[in-house]
Amino acid sequence: MSNLLNIFVGFDQKEAIAYHTFVQSIIEKSSIPISITPLAENNLDEYSEKHTDGTNKFTYSRFLVPYLMNFKGWAIFADGDMVCLSDIKILKSFFDPKIALSVVKHDYKTKYKTKYFGQKNEDYPRKNWSSVIIWNCEHPKNKILTPSFISQKEGSFLHRFKWLEDKEIGNLPKTWNWLAMEYEVRNKLDLIHYTLGTPCFKEYSNKDLSKYWKKSFNNLLSGMEDYK
Repeated sequence: MSNLLNIFVGFDQKEAIAYHTFVQSIIEKSSIPISITPLAENNLDEYSEKHTDGTNKFTYSRFLVPYLMNFKGWAIFADGDMVCLSDIKILKSFFDPKIALSVVKHDYKTKYKTKYFGQKNEDYPRKNWSSVIIWNCEHPKNKILTPSFISQKEGSFLHRFKWLEDKEIGNLPKTWNWLAMEYEVRNKLDLIHYTLGTPCFKEYSNKDLSKYWKKSFNNLLSGMEDYK
């Protein structure tokens, strides 16, 4: 199906409910056929995780997306701690064959020293750039991203897209990866990223922009009413 949009979402069992809530929000708003694949560690039989610095189970598997797509077509990766407020079809307007990938190019200093589960939250170059990626899977530069290559490279190399020239990294509007609690509260947003902690965690249940996550979560639960 030529109109099908492939979406890969990071999955960590610690935040399983966040994953399903995010998927719910994408489905609710999408006007085109979509295929959503969870990037779960136990599903990636060709990839052996050797990194020890990841804060979640999909920290590095996001770079497998072109490989999983057989280096063909386009795909979107997104972290699982998000909620989508707009039609995901809009992201197709940013597909550019000259560009290897597109991201929101955040440039900020964090307001918080810790995040969920008390983990350190530190500043570093290109922080959160890789949390939403439009992948041009058949771009020649991306064909280097094999399981063995990814497992051997440091996090800074991968998350800063050091295999690419800057001109090969496209720019997405900030509203497509809006950082809750880090950025100001706004009404018109496309995709909210609860990077410090999703509202499924008690300490973040009533933080900035949590109402949008709760709405999708409640929609997810209400769909179960017919089966009780």
